[in-house]
Amino acid sequence: MSGIRIKNLRKSFGTYTALHGIDLQVPNGTLLALLGPSGCGKSTTLQLLAGFEAPTEGEIWADDVLLSSARGVLPPEKRGISLVFQNYAVWPHKTVAENVAFGLAIRRLPKAEIAERLDRTLRTVRLEALRDRYPSELSGGQQQRVALARALAVEPRILLLDEPLSNLDAHLREEMRFEIRQVHDLLGLTTVYVTHDQSEALVTADRIAVMKSGHLQQLGSPEDIFERPSNAFVATFIGANNELAGTSEGNGAIRVGSHVLTAPDRSGAAHGGTVSLCVRPSQVRLFGADEKGLPAEGCNVLSGTVQRSAYLGEYRDVLVDLGGGRTLRAFIPPAQSFAPGSVVTALLPIGSCQILGPAA
Repeated sequence: MSGIRIKNLRKSFGTYTALHGIDLQVPNGTLLALLGPSGCGKSTTLQLLAGFEAPTEGEIWADDVLLSSARGVLPPEKRGISLVFQNYAVWPHKTVAENVAFGLAIRRLPKAEIAERLDRTLRTVRLEALRDRYPSELSGGQQQRVALARALAVEPRILLLDEPLSNLDAHLREEMRFEIRQVHDLLGLTTVYVTHDQSEALVTADRIAVMKSGHLQQLGSPEDIFERPSNAFVATFIGANNELAGTSEGNGAIRVGSHVLTAPDRSGAAHGGTVSLCVRPSQVRLFGADEKGLPAEGCNVLSGTVQRSAYLGEYRDVLVDLGGGRTLRAFIPPAQSFAPGSVVTALLPIGSCQILGPAA
């Protein structure tokens, strides 16, 4: 296993710059998720880690071994890195065992060692009973486990996962998140996992690097990223969030339209600077206009009109029109019900709100 150090990593394709000086450190045995929307640079970073692309500037190190720089690139086959693709890339004419053992066979390892590694790897990913089946006889999740087993069998120092669950249905994706985390806990491999799905990142990763437009926005634990986002982009990208844009009034206050709201200020913005008040929909409470004695102490108070309400079993997802082109989303108990057009009062607990700046 190896730790990874990425220093000032830049990559340009002609006049387009995909990465703008990324700095990352992945400690030995850590599972890092590279998370962001399409075009953010996460897949480019993975291609550079794998050795398929050369950086325009910067360096990639595995412990004390320089893997990539603008001066040269260590070939992929000499890096001790395995890559699992999103489309499985398993050979249809080979059995599960033959697929998994392929990398061992081309390394010309002794037959006894191949057999031992094959058995151990199939046990790790729970495929022992399927070893003689062909890919056409497997589900999508089973095929993805074959691809993972093939990558693990060669005992890499670093494992790269390129959106490995994107081709699976929702139920299988949820199941495989825990499978990948379980395998990581068992083997302790340094792993970089590329995904655009924040739920995958939160479930599988020790650390998450959130990216946007080739820039690193935040690096931290899942709890840090979710509870203490560095800016409004991170807050909105990680889980459902309300973002009410406004200007800083200083001293933990923000002007949103005609309202001045208060919240812990993590923006670092000067008075009059562009900021946003962010609050999770699960923290917003709604009351009908005719309800008296609202517990408004310690809350920001806004009024609006219900635009839509959707019953989702465990909660209702309500969208409130605040006027001025602003909306507020609230997840409320299913026993509460507001028809579209209802006038409501929204309470935003100050301790659940944050004032954040724009993306870097």
